[in-house]
Amino acid sequence: MDLITKDSDTTLVLFSSLDRVLENVEYMVMNYRPVLNGEHYLTGEEVCKRLCISKRTLQDYRDTGLLGYVQLPGKIIYRESDIIELLESSYQKNV
Repeated sequence: MDLITKDSDTTLVLFSSLDRVLENVEYMVMNYRPVLNGEHYLTGEEVCKRLCISKRTLQDYRDTGLLGYVQLPGKIIYRESDIIELLESSYQKNV
């Protein structure tokens, strides 16, 4: 039976594997989008980034009914499909 130290091959392989697992978990946490009834939802900040608009403009979109939303206690979320539909309906091709 060999002695396992911090510099042994077994330990180095283990730490390397743990580093990869940690990277994958961090990626999943940063890119996780909850799915409710098969629909992805975005936060207001994510919508503003995607549409390149300010929070105030996003509020105007909500107020005028241009963009649908779901209001939860303390949070407003937006259906990703509604964002895509808005972009597709507003797209104008330059001919």
